Amino acid sequence: MTTTYAALLRGINVGGSRKVPMADLRTLLENLGHEGVRTYLQSGQAVFTSGHGDERSHAAEITHAVERHFGFGVDVIVRDHAYLKAIADACPFPAAELEAKQLHVTYFSEPVAPDRFAEIDQAAYLPEEFRLGDRALYLYAPNGLGRSKLAEHLSKPRLNKGLIATSRNWNTVAKLVEMTGA
Repeated sequence: MTTTYAALLRGINVGGSRKVPMADLRTLLENLGHEGVRTYLQSGQAVFTSGHGDERSHAAEITHAVERHFGFGVDVIVRDHAYLKAIADACPFPAAELEAKQLHVTYFSEPVAPDRFAEIDQAAYLPEEFRLGDRALYLYAPNGLGRSKLAEHLSKPRLNKGLIATSRNWNTVAKLVEMTGA
């Protein structure tokens, strides 16, 4: 049985020297034995099918392959269609009523206990808000991520210690659900 996955590469193609051309990423994934490889945008999303392995083993495999091929390490989170759809369906904010730049999902490599973010006085950041989900954090930032003081606070290394965390706007969240479900 094959499963369709999305690989989320953290921090590539956003400036600096960590460039990963999407054509090269597709070839790399095909060389790992994955099928139906497609990429979305230039910011590190790839969809593929595989009849072996699981999310964790695929993430480790892609991480090592990128380092070998491109010469730098990159964090990778891999999630299957069922998970991505469940995250989209469980959104605590009215996604259909918001602009994509206002709503983001941060995917975590591991489950996150609410006490990790207990120090944050959410009322101090209103109208910005966040909610935790299954290995995910939903962020409503009405003025966009670039202006979000809450996003800045949530990205502090001490809050994310021991985790891989990578964020996507709602358009990308929805597109990955679509691509992995096709």
